[in-house]
Amino acid sequence: MKHKYANEEVDVLIVGAGAAGGVLAKELSEAGLSVVVLDAGPLRDPQHDFASDELAMQNLAWQDTRIVDGNDPLTMGHNNSGRGVGGGTVHFTGVFLRFQDVDFKARSIDGVGEDWPISYEDLEPYYTQTEKDIAVSGPKHFPWGHFNGPYPYPEREPLSPNAYMFMNGCEKLGIRSTVAPLAILSAPFEGRPPCINRGFCNQGCMPNAKFSTLIAHIPKAIKAGAEVLPDCMVTQVLLGKDGLVKGVTFVHDEKTYEQKAKLVILSAFVVETPRLLLNSANAQFPNGLANSSGMVGKSIMVHSSNDVYAKFDYELRLYKGTPVLATTLDYYRTDLNRDFLRGYTLHSHGTRPVEFAGAIAKAQGGPIWGERFRQTLLEYNHFGRITMVGEVLPNPNNCVTLADEKDNYGLPRAKVTFSYGQNDQKLITHAVRTMSSILEAEGGKVEFVVPDTAHMMGGCRMGNNPADSVVNSYGQSHDIPNLFVCDASIFVTSGAGNPTNTVMSLALRTADYIKEVVKKRELTMSNRFQTEPSV
Repeated sequence: MKHKYANEEVDVLIVGAGAAGGVLAKELSEAGLSVVVLDAGPLRDPQHDFASDELAMQNLAWQDTRIVDGNDPLTMGHNNSGRGVGGGTVHFTGVFLRFQDVDFKARSIDGVGEDWPISYEDLEPYYTQTEKDIAVSGPKHFPWGHFNGPYPYPEREPLSPNAYMFMNGCEKLGIRSTVAPLAILSAPFEGRPPCINRGFCNQGCMPNAKFSTLIAHIPKAIKAGAEVLPDCMVTQVLLGKDGLVKGVTFVHDEKTYEQKAKLVILSAFVVETPRLLLNSANAQFPNGLANSSGMVGKSIMVHSSNDVYAKFDYELRLYKGTPVLATTLDYYRTDLNRDFLRGYTLHSHGTRPVEFAGAIAKAQGGPIWGERFRQTLLEYNHFGRITMVGEVLPNPNNCVTLADEKDNYGLPRAKVTFSYGQNDQKLITHAVRTMSSILEAEGGKVEFVVPDTAHMMGGCRMGNNPADSVVNSYGQSHDIPNLFVCDASIFVTSGAGNPTNTVMSLALRTADYIKEVVKKRELTMSNRFQTEPSV
């Protein structure tokens, strides 16, 4: 494989070009470092490769087989992973919430989960920068948490019928709601047009009104000198005799190559990052690279994402507009009057017809088929939908391990084991009851409750103690100083809001850390990360 850095040792090699990898590539290449980004999937052109077609655009997700296990085995694929440059940002809904102060101190405040080694205040300037960099649109006043607006760009309008239904129902019940903050333009920005409410956000935004690192960060990284290599499956992280990583091996067009680097950053997301570390085991790390703590792959989390569908006498047409246009965070924090700890966010959430059909087919109470299924699809335009983003507490038994079965690269497939805890189940029950009440307040008749999950997190969590964490607060491995992990796998808890803003803001913080170390030390790149830097 010919590329400009072939046979050269680059300053930084990034595995994965998603939410974190794209930010890191831009920031580090613009700082003058030589950067190579390897992504397992293709480099797409939105105008030619995206389509307003639900089935065709399933290829935006990581569809490789994963083995699932546990009491509540996860559905892998489109709702929790991406494949290709841009990763999951290509097909996410664009909801752009910040985590709140309570998310970083779950153990201290509520006695559950673990505390992060950072606070909200540590991440606040990076939230602000991220939102400015991509022109997040949102309400003038956001009534929850420390940041109350205004956002860089004004809120989206008009809203969808489903969003108005949601907000009206909330108002009748005394629940606060707002237009959702979105990484979707409400006015032109950097040559990109504002959203026209086509609604195919989950299929990739053809006009480029919705943010993704594919269109925002990767082009800037390439302009600054980074090389982005698509269709390159990284198979192993290589460790030198000095105890430092020296690069990776990867497969492209069925041939294996090696890319040398002074610094390696894994941004391959919650399943593939632990899988790669575990598969890179060697004599020094027999249980997996950077895994002296035994925590690689442990304590993975999702958000509970159950949907409630209700039928109305009037048409709502769930295909209209951006999927998520209204939200409430009134149930975000622990309330001791409830029978569970922590909380959840609720969104009005549109859906296309194929997704709707797949959802109701797996609703609680058993599969729906036959005449009832047909009649429900004919009444699609009369349904409204609300979805939840519920915090799930970390549990070491929820994990990514290596299966015995091999894939077409000869690598062990990932085995993903997941079960809800008692607190998680009580939270879901409360949220479903709240969603049903909102729908009913507007005259809806609840017909389907659909169990679902979204937003994987954890598996390489950050911490100050090397005995119970994989990386420090900057994503730097406790065991191997020139190996970093920077993606949602370093999350300590899952919070109760969509995680992309936090993933990108952590990546900005890690990039600043790396740039500061490079700036302060007049050493060769290979020596810069041999010891734990202090900046």
